[in-house]
Amino acid sequence: MPVRVLFVCLGNICRSPTAEGIFRTRVQAAQLEQQIYIDSAGTGDWHVGKSPDSRAQKYGLEAGYDIGDLRARQVSAKDFGEFDYIVAMDRQNLSDLEAMQPTDFSGSLSLLLDFDTSAGSDDVPDPYSLDASGFKRAISLIEGGCDALLLDIQQQFLQAKSGGL
Repeated sequence: MPVRVLFVCLGNICRSPTAEGIFRTRVQAAQLEQQIYIDSAGTGDWHVGKSPDSRAQKYGLEAGYDIGDLRARQVSAKDFGEFDYIVAMDRQNLSDLEAMQPTDFSGSLSLLLDFDTSAGSDDVPDPYSLDASGFKRAISLIEGGCDALLLDIQQQFLQAKSGGL
């Protein structure tokens, strides 16, 4: 069974689909597509079924990440039984997820930037109401978080499942 990772932000149109796209690229580069399943969702339902924000797509594509095929969905209680890592983009979304978390959840519920000690921030700021620099900063923070998360999964989860990579 693959390690299952869910990225979560508020509406699932900016940060979490960007994280899904960046992480997917990192996983493919490491040739781990068969070992790691990736998805994203939002705590809110405003954008369910919609494509990522056009600015997230534009600046993501400029950075080498095509997220145009993704569609927003809302996180659900069943996700806690299906994902090993549920990764929030900010403290508010983490708090919302903690309120939903069933007592028997045995996975990892954390902030993305908890994995990247060099980030200098806990939260990936929501770029929705910001300009290009806000989206570019979000991408940069997400890249660092995704690199650190992949390393954590390789060290903690995949090695335990396979006896080492």
